[in-house]
Amino acid sequence: QLQLVESGGNLVQPGGSLRLSCSASGLTFDYNNIGWFRQAPGKEREGVSCITRDGRHTKYSDSVKGRFTISRDIAKSTVYLQINNLNAEDSAVYYCAADVRYRTYCSLSTDNYAHWGQGTQVSVST
Repeated sequence: QLQLVESGGNLVQPGGSLRLSCSASGLTFDYNNIGWFRQAPGKEREGVSCITRDGRHTKYSDSVKGRFTISRDIAKSTVYLQINNLNAEDSAVYYCAADVRYRTYCSLSTDNYAHWGQGTQVSVST
């Protein structure tokens, strides 16, 4: 059974940076694309970034492109999300999840993912 655990969330000031981690246990991590999602109060969960199982392809939502960077350390079974130039609209619970099957390119659709972590809170405020 694949299990994912997010960490690295915190309260930061606008313009600040954070690095979120998604650590996996289980035998199938290396074979899945991984996505990062976020959900703010009263809003639907949205995909912000994803990375293929080999780390060669990534994707970002328009709202985070140029500020977020996803990376993958297969040896450590960990996917990172570097978040720079944070603003109030980035405040949310951030989740990682694994794709339910192999795909050549990763997707930002929540429908494609399972094995969700418990989330880590990112709050941006003065």
